[in-house]
Amino acid sequence: MYPNLTGLGINEPEQIERYSLRQEAHKDVLKIYFRKQKGELFAKSVKFKYPRQVKSVLVDGGSHQYKNITEINRNLTLVIDELNKITKPQKPAEVDVKQKILTDLRHLEKVVASKIAEIEADLEKLK
Repeated sequence: MYPNLTGLGINEPEQIERYSLRQEAHKDVLKIYFRKQKGELFAKSVKFKYPRQVKSVLVDGGSHQYKNITEINRNLTLVIDELNKITKPQKPAEVDVKQKILTDLRHLEKVVASKIAEIEADLEKLK
């Protein structure tokens, strides 16, 4: 019934509660959250990364200038269609752009701090 989710190794799609999608560099990151099972402290989740497709688009016909643009991977759109059937997401009310930017910034700070700590630990091993 959900061939694209099954292809990702998700054998019980009815256990999916929600999902999130964000863009990191030249990849789209899909995170699927499952319903919390009895006795579990945290709900399980899985993360998938999809490279963005690069296309050359003609910008100026007179000078034949092209510009590379990226767009979502076709396979990812198929997976999202199936996820939308399962989760039936609500249409978001008006998105607070400032809040979204702040949320993205905080996430980026955590990623950078984590990477710095990882690199510093690697440096300590070299001493």
